[in-house]
Amino acid sequence: MEVILERDVILNSLNHIQGIIEKKNTLPILANVLIEASGSKVKLTATDLDIIFVEEIDTQVIEEGSTSTSAAILYDIVRKCSVNSKIEIKLITENKLQLKSGNSKFNLLCLKSEDFPLSNEDFQIEGITFKSDNLKKIIDKTKISISNDETRHYLSGIFFHKTQLGDKFYFNAISTDSHRLSKSSFKIENDIVFEPIILPRKIIFIISSMLENVSKDIKIYNNKAKIKFEINNCSIISKVIDGKFPDYTQVIPKENVKNLEVNPKDFIKSVDRVASVSSDKKEGVKMQLLKDNIKLTVNSPSSGDGTELVPASFNSDEMSISFNSKYLMDVASQMEGDKMVFNLKDTGSPAIIKDSSDPDSIFVIMPMKI
Repeated sequence: MEVILERDVILNSLNHIQGIIEKKNTLPILANVLIEASGSKVKLTATDLDIIFVEEIDTQVIEEGSTSTSAAILYDIVRKCSVNSKIEIKLITENKLQLKSGNSKFNLLCLKSEDFPLSNEDFQIEGITFKSDNLKKIIDKTKISISNDETRHYLSGIFFHKTQLGDKFYFNAISTDSHRLSKSSFKIENDIVFEPIILPRKIIFIISSMLENVSKDIKIYNNKAKIKFEINNCSIISKVIDGKFPDYTQVIPKENVKNLEVNPKDFIKSVDRVASVSSDKKEGVKMQLLKDNIKLTVNSPSSGDGTELVPASFNSDEMSISFNSKYLMDVASQMEGDKMVFNLKDTGSPAIIKDSSDPDSIFVIMPMKI
């Protein structure tokens, strides 16, 4: 095997692979990237046995062949090569892979491609095509509420499903850690065949990162056990979480009639400032809601206190309610419009938060007792 690759192109692929490869593996070959050269393409494959990543790169293939080598070492070398440089990769022996770029030459240990764990991933169903920015939006708005509690594995991901409202169809993403909930949707033109699934945290963040610079439509295939994403020249297959997601509709309050409106950019800066006085974000921030202002207060027994007034509009009598400051900033960071709208009931009931520019997204946060 011998190929000549563009440094910047292979670096982009290896960067994606770093999110898949586990640093500690019981099988050494799982730390490797499989390199296959054929025709005028090089195919890179990585897996942790739960996720399979495959990307094809158009390149100059001098001699066809395949091998596998350390993904981390290869990435580190390529990353440090000059921008826009060429990288020559050549299989010298069954166990030695040579890499040359400019005045640099490396000999890397490798393992036979035949030992790389691959499986048949034929879904035998028609895929669904989505606009990449629609999928990125609902992932980014819901990944903030994914649970870290491993004992409730069914909450450690995002729940995807379709719904119908009248003659309109929606594709929905929901996450919750039992203290907060995020839901975001986008309208789809026609009904689709899609198995409701819970997608694990790891693949969520990989897909979110990959969609950063994608403008083309993407294709999705799924069944009850796995999901496949086709993004540009990449194919990513992931196992899904085996579990039942709770009925999230029961968590969304129906009687929150008190409305608070605030500029999200001003709000997030103010919350961040007053929260600086506390090293423990669980201590929370108290929001005293006035007609034209919010008085933010953080009082930490171990380090002091801080207050700040934020311009706002509140349509009810003065009240106070407290929240985890990180939760507030997480939600505020997802606002795209100039108004962050709180729908409230009382000091002890969950708050609904909406973006004035996005009627298809909603956030629910439980208040704290301070």
